[in-house]
Amino acid sequence: MEEGKINTSQQAQQNSTEQNINADDFLNYLRQRLTNSFDVSFREIQTDKGIIYAVFDGIATDKNYVSEFIIAPLMKCKSIGDDVEKIKKEVISANTIIDVAKKEDGILFLLSGCVLLILPFFNRILSIEAKGYKNRNISIPVTEAVIKGPRQGFVEDLATNASQIRRIIKNADLKFEKLVIGNKSNTTIAMVYINGLAPQKLIDQVRENLTNFDLDFALSSNYIEERLKAKYTAFDTVGYTEKPDVAASKIAEGRIAILSDGTPFVITVPYFFAETFQAPDDYYMNIFFANMARWLRYFAFGLATLMPGFYVALVTYHFSLIPSVFTFRLAVSRAGIPFPTIIEVYMLYSFFMFVREGSIRLPQPLGSSMSIVGALILGDALVASALASNVTLIVIALSSITSFLVPRNYGALSIWAIIIIFFSSLLGLPGFYIGFILLCSHITGLKTCGYPFAYPLGTLKEFKFRDIVVRGRLDKMATSVFAENKKVKR
Repeated sequence: MEEGKINTSQQAQQNSTEQNINADDFLNYLRQRLTNSFDVSFREIQTDKGIIYAVFDGIATDKNYVSEFIIAPLMKCKSIGDDVEKIKKEVISANTIIDVAKKEDGILFLLSGCVLLILPFFNRILSIEAKGYKNRNISIPVTEAVIKGPRQGFVEDLATNASQIRRIIKNADLKFEKLVIGNKSNTTIAMVYINGLAPQKLIDQVRENLTNFDLDFALSSNYIEERLKAKYTAFDTVGYTEKPDVAASKIAEGRIAILSDGTPFVITVPYFFAETFQAPDDYYMNIFFANMARWLRYFAFGLATLMPGFYVALVTYHFSLIPSVFTFRLAVSRAGIPFPTIIEVYMLYSFFMFVREGSIRLPQPLGSSMSIVGALILGDALVASALASNVTLIVIALSSITSFLVPRNYGALSIWAIIIIFFSSLLGLPGFYIGFILLCSHITGLKTCGYPFAYPLGTLKEFKFRDIVVRGRLDKMATSVFAENKKVKR
């Protein structure tokens, strides 16, 4: 027995040496560093060996848990023993107990909802998990409401979001790789992927981008999004979702999801242009209606982007291409309009953008009222006062309404529609074609985490268009492309 005690004592001294941190110095460091922090508590617990200091954040930890499973057992314990291992195994009832080796790690554990036990007589510091953040209940996601399908959405808690994905994908190869970004905010994020399904090159690239994230504060997932997305483009080359089933489906396709603590939006990479025309409802509704709705979105994208520019080109330079009956009615509607067509189009386009932004920023009851007033009363007043023609109003209104069918591309649609209108006003139809070619070239030239943004267009043999232009059968889509290729080789 004496020999065993000597070996245990030697092991404790060795662990203390490996830590390279003095318990008394660390306690003084905490008191100085956390001065004027009302939420941090320093509790002294008298034991037979000496005083144990329990330091915890009262806001980030569960106080009842700290009292019942950490402080109370230590106060009731008559003999601490000659080794800190007894405290770990016999005294404290906690799931996670970690030795703290660095001062910076101790601060991070403390502010993340852990209790630091400082044992000067053993020269050891323990971190005990006791998180107790107040979390929002799981609710229906506002930005991705569906008629049929799961109603659960992500919340601001990282662990809750991870559990929702794990609940859908019960696979041992599903990995949650924890990272900490932000030199001062110390924001916890998690890379989620299926090992063996996600390309290793993609995993390494995303991990390298996130680990080399030299930023003081990373307060939301948008900081990560700007790090990963393509520069100098209005198109979103990084996906995001509020729905666990959508994130799980992306992971099952071999992509990477990035969860950020404090943000209810989960990032998915890579993100392709074709995904902007997909909706969660597509996979829960009848396949024929889902495909019709998807084709409607493609058509709406073309109308929202190209129709105003095409209208300006025809009215300004190519009256001969318009049917004579319609030309006469167009001339009548434009009679008395004091502005050229290009000014009229830009004015109405700006007007609809003002109405949309105002309805979004105002509270919901006021926002809907503003939309009605702006669309009906002011629109009718513009036509009645001869500041805009009926035809131009219809073209711009139709372009604005169709842009709502592809909400992920609304910002890009607005910018490119203005660019195409500008080229059309200068050169007519040749200018319209130039703007259209520039748009196509821009889309095909973009990259998303090393992949072409237009992918998988041009890869017919590999993807077979099962979920690009139309939605295929779910039983066919649920089989991995990699698995199919292996079957073919056999």
